[in-house]
Amino acid sequence: MKIKVLFVPFFAILHVVMAIINFSRSNGTACTLRGESAYPQLSKDGDIIVGGIFPFHSSWEITDFSYLVTPPPLKCKSLDFRAFQYSQSLIFAVEEINNSSSLLPGVSLGYKIYDTCGSTAVGVRMAMALMNGNDNTVLDEPCTKPAQVQAIIGESYSSVSMAVTKTIGPFSIPLISHYSTCECLSDKRKYPSFLRTIPSDYHQSRALAEMVRHFGWTWVGAIRRDDDYGNSGMAAFTEVAEGLGICLEYSLPFFKTYSQEKVLTIIEQIRSSTSRVIVGFLAHWDLEILLDIFIEHNITGYQWVGTEGWISDSVLATVDKHKILQGAIGLAIPKTNVNGLKEFILDVYPLKTAGDKPSEMENTFIDMSLLPILSNVYKGVYAIAHTLHGLLGCKQTCSTKKQPHPLTFLEHLKRVQFKTKMGEEVYFDINGDPAARYDIINWQTSKDQQHKFVSVGLYDSTFPAHSRLVVNMASIVWAQNTNHVPTSVCSERCPPGTRKAVQKGRPVCCYDCIPCAEGEISNITDSVQCEQCYQDYWSNPHRDECVKKQIEYLSYEEKMGILLTFFSIIGALMTTITAIIFFRYKNTPIVKANNSELSFLLLFSLTLCFLCSLTFIGRPSEWSCMLRHTAFGITFVLCISCVLGKTIVVLMAFRATLPGSNVMKWFGPPQQRLSVLAFTLIQVLICVLWLTISPPFPFRNLKHYKEKIILECHLGSTIGFWAVLGYIGFLALLCFVLAFLARKLPDNFNEAKLITFSMLIFCAVWITFIPAYVSSPGKFTVAVEIFAILASSFGLLFCIFLPKCYIIILKPEKNNKKQLMGKVPIK
Repeated sequence: MKIKVLFVPFFAILHVVMAIINFSRSNGTACTLRGESAYPQLSKDGDIIVGGIFPFHSSWEITDFSYLVTPPPLKCKSLDFRAFQYSQSLIFAVEEINNSSSLLPGVSLGYKIYDTCGSTAVGVRMAMALMNGNDNTVLDEPCTKPAQVQAIIGESYSSVSMAVTKTIGPFSIPLISHYSTCECLSDKRKYPSFLRTIPSDYHQSRALAEMVRHFGWTWVGAIRRDDDYGNSGMAAFTEVAEGLGICLEYSLPFFKTYSQEKVLTIIEQIRSSTSRVIVGFLAHWDLEILLDIFIEHNITGYQWVGTEGWISDSVLATVDKHKILQGAIGLAIPKTNVNGLKEFILDVYPLKTAGDKPSEMENTFIDMSLLPILSNVYKGVYAIAHTLHGLLGCKQTCSTKKQPHPLTFLEHLKRVQFKTKMGEEVYFDINGDPAARYDIINWQTSKDQQHKFVSVGLYDSTFPAHSRLVVNMASIVWAQNTNHVPTSVCSERCPPGTRKAVQKGRPVCCYDCIPCAEGEISNITDSVQCEQCYQDYWSNPHRDECVKKQIEYLSYEEKMGILLTFFSIIGALMTTITAIIFFRYKNTPIVKANNSELSFLLLFSLTLCFLCSLTFIGRPSEWSCMLRHTAFGITFVLCISCVLGKTIVVLMAFRATLPGSNVMKWFGPPQQRLSVLAFTLIQVLICVLWLTISPPFPFRNLKHYKEKIILECHLGSTIGFWAVLGYIGFLALLCFVLAFLARKLPDNFNEAKLITFSMLIFCAVWITFIPAYVSSPGKFTVAVEIFAILASSFGLLFCIFLPKCYIIILKPEKNNKKQLMGKVPIK
């Protein structure tokens, strides 16, 4: 059926070609136009003629065409009273201008109005008739002559307007449309003579998309009229919608001539869809057909979003008896009341008396719901009149009645600007379009179960982007007569703390909500990605906020710090008490026999060892980092040096008892002090070099734990650290070997045995310290080091001094020289 319709313009072109051939064969005295004559349905003479083309009939009878004979003229059917109202608006404007003393004084306007039947081919033919007249043959006149009209008002269909303006465009005859909204007509390279008094679908498509997004619908379906109006408008809507995060589950074309099979396919797609919103880029007569189909297949409960093509059509509301479009919302041309126009139209038709019930045809005719569109026709005629007024030099009266040159008239028409008697400003932008303003209309049901159109907002393209759309949500009634906004999404919104993850093979509106990874957050709904927290921050458990990372170090306030501090102080106190006991009993044999000077020095160094562990507790600072390791290294070397001195004294004392031995003179008290000082100075030198070259410093460890910051002391030079530990280990090992060799010397109280045990504990502690130190995380590293210091210090204190204190306090009878020399057998 569609292919057959395409033959119509083909035959129109064929007729033109045949006319040219006939002209070339003639003697040049006559021009002949092949085909039937075209006469206007409504006309009036005047000095300057305004043309009009309107679809008085909305369709035509489909007939078969043949290449063998001339196609018969189209037989129009389905009378459309709306188009008749458009023509009456044109006539009203012409009559008003002719009766005006201020606009075109002395010049009368006439009109010729044709019926296009909604056909592109007929529309082109009627436009040609307006330019050339309606006679088939013109004798004794040149075939090229001035156009019969100054401008043409029309057409309603965008497709017809496109064909007409391409036809008359080369002659610079303007076409001013009141209802053709296709965005494509704004292209001045293709349609230089087209202007309109209705906003372009460029703005309507964007307004619809913004409105859909405003209501939170991201998953919608669409039905479009399968022509330039529907296809172009839906393409623009789709482009803007995608930019706003809206997805179309389906976009289905529809035309009134579709076969039943195509219509059933559309129904099945809608029925199987999950979206609950339908955007209808349709004309009112398309929906009249669809309503019957929807009723037949029981497709109800959808939220409809409409264009100006049907949203404010009262006839369509009358047809919708099953309330399929209940709650529909969409864009309409703002209401405009042209004074006297309604009365002029109603005065045309002889209505029945008030007591009679009007027929359906009369109801359609007296319906004034399309007054905004009638106003567009009215403004188009006045734009022509104001342009003529300026070109004809009209003041008291017009200086000439001659029709201006078409190109001159077109250029001035594009720049015309005036106000109507209602105060509405009229002008055309660079694309020949007016400013885009829409009322947002909501279909509501009145108490008598009739549809009524309620204005619930507005859209004005001249406003800033953030304030173009204004909607009163509280006054809207939605589909199925509910007061809550319907939901139409492919996936539920992702809450803060999650991000969208598009489902494979599906539109971007269909997604899964994936929790943000550790260290990342999303603090808005429907976030497409999670943001990484700054370095010092970490995500909270809900992943919706970055919080300050917990700072970890071994502090005095926590249980572990308190416990270690307690044992450090206890160790220092015990060492001090031991020193007091030794000082109290310094003249007893057991204290004298064990080198009391080195013992007191050892006790002093042990006290320092216990106290140096306190420097490892608390918030690391520059001084504490340098002090803790150097104090630890020096005090422990001092301690081990004393133990080593005592061990050497034991060995030397045994050698001195041998006949002829004089070894003790080589290791007397001065030499003992000197050896301790020498061993300690070596460690002091190592520490000085460490602090000079690359000292320890406070360090924020961000790598070990992602969710918290470890404050620790960086070693600076690891060589310096291991040199300090290595030197301590070397002295401890030397001391252990010497003590082990002297463990079996004949003495009832051989101190070498005690030193051997103490060094065994010391070495065991520090050997196990190394792997524990390397593997312990955070503050536990410090705790391990403190534990090693305390354990080795307690080992020395207990092994070397506890047995002596036991004898001094509890066994004083054994604290004599005979017992120490082994003269009395020990039981």
